[in-house]
Amino acid sequence: MNDSALTPERILDAAEKVLRRFGPTKATVVDVARALGVSHGSVYRHFPSKATLRDAVAERWLTRISAPLAAVAAEDSPAPERLRRWFDVLMKSKRKMVRDDPELFATYYQLTTEAREVVGAHVATLKAQLARIIADGVARGEFSVPDPVGAARAVFHATTRFHYPVHAAEWSDPAIDAAFDGV
Repeated sequence: MNDSALTPERILDAAEKVLRRFGPTKATVVDVARALGVSHGSVYRHFPSKATLRDAVAERWLTRISAPLAAVAAEDSPAPERLRRWFDVLMKSKRKMVRDDPELFATYYQLTTEAREVVGAHVATLKAQLARIIADGVARGEFSVPDPVGAARAVFHATTRFHYPVHAAEWSDPAIDAAFDGV
């Protein structure tokens, strides 16, 4: 491959394949470069360190989760329905990842535990989406809360069992949906 055709997107595609094949503890930048047919220096021109590359992979994964949620938050429909749909989309996407490819989900989970700044930005994005829905509901008289941002933070934290990856083993419990309905 010609190094001039090397883009961050192609590197991230290759990094995901390498992570799938070797796992996060054994995957290296050299493996990513080898998969692309370039030198590891070519990869480092786009991502100055292994940590930066891994953070970019984690950020890409988290964006795949938050993008559909942003669409739900932006809808012009009743806030209670949007709030429920937002959580349904979040939980369904994560459960699907766990069910369809548990090894890759575990890899991404490990990457995100190391990418604290990336995860912090992702969580802030999710809370902002929730705050938008709640603020819309307050404006329409559907919710009565004095602080939509605080309410969003509370709702997010009250529901972590249903979407935070550390709880993934619980998601196959047949009573999980009933438990969410209770919250």
